[in-house]
Amino acid sequence: MSRGTQIRLLSFTLLLIFWSSFAWYKADPQLLPSPLAVAAEVQSLIETGKLWPNLFATLQRVVFAFTLAMFIGCVLGYCMGRNANFNAWLDPWLIMFLNIPALIIIVLCLIWIGLNEIAVVTAVTLNKVPLVTTIIREGARNASTELRDLAKVYKLPRMAQVRHIILPELYPSIVGAARAGLSVIWKIVLVVEFLGGSSGRGIGLQIHTQFSVFNVTGVFAYAISFVAVIMLIEFALLQPLESRLNKWRGHA
Repeated sequence: MSRGTQIRLLSFTLLLIFWSSFAWYKADPQLLPSPLAVAAEVQSLIETGKLWPNLFATLQRVVFAFTLAMFIGCVLGYCMGRNANFNAWLDPWLIMFLNIPALIIIVLCLIWIGLNEIAVVTAVTLNKVPLVTTIIREGARNASTELRDLAKVYKLPRMAQVRHIILPELYPSIVGAARAGLSVIWKIVLVVEFLGGSSGRGIGLQIHTQFSVFNVTGVFAYAISFVAVIMLIEFALLQPLESRLNKWRGHA
């Protein structure tokens, strides 16, 4: 077991100890349930079949919105970073969308489009695209002009330039945008579901249901279940991917 893994496990253990101690101190399960009570509730949700359909529904919305936001944001960000005129045209729009509160975009999408899946994905994507665009734009601005000039001299095909020059230079920015995007998108999806923008299933909708009956244990159970999925994606996918892609920089 690596040193980093040991530290993470120790940190997680301390978090559980702090949570358990505070729950014991409050001595009110209706206000703050213990980790064991939440774990028992999660197990109950799994055994009754209530967890997986809602977890999958929310995860599906996250994947759709994440993919769409990353694609649009990467294209716009790269074009803005490499073309001053294009950047001048879109920069006011970017600043405006960066500063519009997420709740306003969510509410407007639900009103204009309706309480359906399209509204959910649209609202989440619109909230995320500006951040991805900004990160990718800065990465494109810092890209090497010399490598592109060299590619033109040797008449390197466009797709080869994308594969061997453009994408490797943007890898750190893309991974950073993906990590920031994932951390924001799933929270926005839960808010949209909480407000009723889902088709009967979703973690946010279930949290709203548990909140309406003041079941704090249920709120914790659904929330932590999805947080566990996001942490699994972070540690099993994003961090290994980041380490692998950064090898290019080490050999550059």
